[in-house]
Amino acid sequence: MPLLELDGVSKRFGGLIAVNDVSLKIEKGESFGIVGPNGSGKTTLFNLISGIYRPDSGRIFFDGQEITELPPYRRAQLGIGRSFQIPRPFKGATVRENVAVGALFGTLSGKIDVDSALEIADHYIEVVGLHEKRNDEAERLTAVEKKLLELARALAMKPKLLLLDEVVAGMNPKDVDRVVDLIKRVKEEEEIAVVAMVEHVIPAVMKFAERIMVMHEGRKMVEGPTLEVLMMDEVAMVYFGESKLPGE
Repeated sequence: MPLLELDGVSKRFGGLIAVNDVSLKIEKGESFGIVGPNGSGKTTLFNLISGIYRPDSGRIFFDGQEITELPPYRRAQLGIGRSFQIPRPFKGATVRENVAVGALFGTLSGKIDVDSALEIADHYIEVVGLHEKRNDEAERLTAVEKKLLELARALAMKPKLLLLDEVVAGMNPKDVDRVVDLIKRVKEEEEIAVVAMVEHVIPAVMKFAERIMVMHEGRKMVEGPTLEVLMMDEVAMVYFGESKLPGE
């Protein structure tokens, strides 16, 4: 049984079909990438999985349970954690307090108190390398540090499936490598599946994802082993506007 399954999922906004009949299976512990040019439907698909949107048609299953109609907070309690492309830390709250929120509203919701949530926060703040900033106001972090805060808060939810929305976008190559290595290490230690949505950071995709799905104009264009898919001429044409990967 797959951890996550999408069965013919579609979403419209007026006359625009943002996601068109997408089916997908993610296995437990898998590293999976969703790629495609801007406007291809990636963010809408993430919003459907996390519960921000509900599909107009199709069904969504998670860990053997249908979740098509469940709100985001219930999906979080079941084990779907998510980071966002544009970090939005809670104003006036410290790094530690921001991460503790993830612990309180994730799979441990209702099972732990605030002190326990803060202990969990301390652990994941250490994991992502923000220990020295734990008592700083989150809004004062740099752009890269805010991305790491998003990751720590998502991990504090103790998810079975972690959705990462453009987590390395805007980073320099050194930071990209560091964050990808961190994600790979945490995935193994926590035994979670990770689905990363990316747009143009292809080296990160190749280093991280075992399989990828390419989206184009709301549809699943192709899915398969990462390097095999990226070497397809039709993918390069859609993704880069040329029939080969840049630099070849």
